[in-house]
Amino acid sequence: MILLVDKPAGMTSQKVVAKIKHASPHKLKIGHTGTLDPMCTGLLPVLTDRDTKLTQFFPHQKSYLASIRFGIKTDTGDVTGETLQTSPLPTEEEFRKILPSMIGTCQQVPPMYSAVHVEGKRLYELARMGVEVERAPRTVEIFDLTYVDRIGEGEYRFSVTCSTGTYIRTLCEDIAAKMGLVATMSALRRTASNGFLLENAYSLEDVISYAEQNRLSQISLSAEGAFSHLPQVTVPQNGEHYYLNGGILTANRLTPSVSDGLYRAYSASERFLGLVQVEQGNAKAVFSAE
Repeated sequence: MILLVDKPAGMTSQKVVAKIKHASPHKLKIGHTGTLDPMCTGLLPVLTDRDTKLTQFFPHQKSYLASIRFGIKTDTGDVTGETLQTSPLPTEEEFRKILPSMIGTCQQVPPMYSAVHVEGKRLYELARMGVEVERAPRTVEIFDLTYVDRIGEGEYRFSVTCSTGTYIRTLCEDIAAKMGLVATMSALRRTASNGFLLENAYSLEDVISYAEQNRLSQISLSAEGAFSHLPQVTVPQNGEHYYLNGGILTANRLTPSVSDGLYRAYSASERFLGLVQVEQGNAKAVFSAE
């Protein structure tokens, strides 16, 4: 099952998963597709059982509604931390003008308060011990950055669509640094993730209620539905058993004729089989729905 959960503030993503797992009368294999910090809210796709294998096939793009507060820099990169530095405030027009220049590919250094592993420990564990280590920059991409509104003096809201692995706290600091100022993230809500939208998510309270009643299937998405944007191919009846057992078919046995790419696979009787990867003339099952 694929569950779209609206994560509340003050809770880790792993805690959300644990609560759903505990509420279900069945033993579920369960995980999520992308960590949200405790202070952050919004869309958290949760996968169960066989569907936990789907993560690698989802679109690697996310969108957020973020708030930036100028004038302070904190040790955590957000308003929950201790103030390290202060600066003057920009005007609303100055902030609006800087946003287009941040769109594109850039190098971003993961913040110390993040879940990145370094020598067997997560960075936030080291940060809580007062230890700071050198972090290698990573390439991320900002696809869209749009001004939304003014919240208060020196505090603004903006929307951002970015690649997986982008830290919005770091983006806030980078925006301010480009203006010769400091800033910190004051709020964050994820509005889209992995091709899913927040507007289709359920509150954690509702998901837990459905789990307790053994009715999660009523609010879940199927793998077939989640990948409805992919083109469809049919596996021949005389090759179906071989294909489902890991055998590689020549792509010309699929109908219609296809080029390299990821497809939804169906049987000759129109039963959904899963996902098939076509590469260099060969077709291999990469996710089985059965």
